[in-house]
Amino acid sequence: MAEKRNPLKLNALQLKTLTVLQILAEDSNHGVQDEATGMVQIGQMPHAHGNHFHAGGGVILTSDTTGLSNPAVFRVLQRKGLVQPGFPMGLTVTAAGMAYDTGMRDKILHGTDH
Repeated sequence: MAEKRNPLKLNALQLKTLTVLQILAEDSNHGVQDEATGMVQIGQMPHAHGNHFHAGGGVILTSDTTGLSNPAVFRVLQRKGLVQPGFPMGLTVTAAGMAYDTGMRDKILHGTDH
């Protein structure tokens, strides 16, 4: 039987936000992985310039990052075990959060022309 897409029933904003966090977590400029747990600490969010910011070898449009400033989105992601708060040091994406297939990576991470 095929694995069910979006088994935690995240809404579109939650999926986008988790995808952005996964991309940032995989970027060594933003994420530091704990090899023992598989969790990744994101210590600093990138600074946008214009309508995008650079991460993961591409760009993410700021229009896809509105969930990063929405506390309700983080409460849901935390409740579902996908992130852990880490104030003031950033946040941690759990191993489950890193492994969750949002199906949105190709829609959010774009190639760069500079």
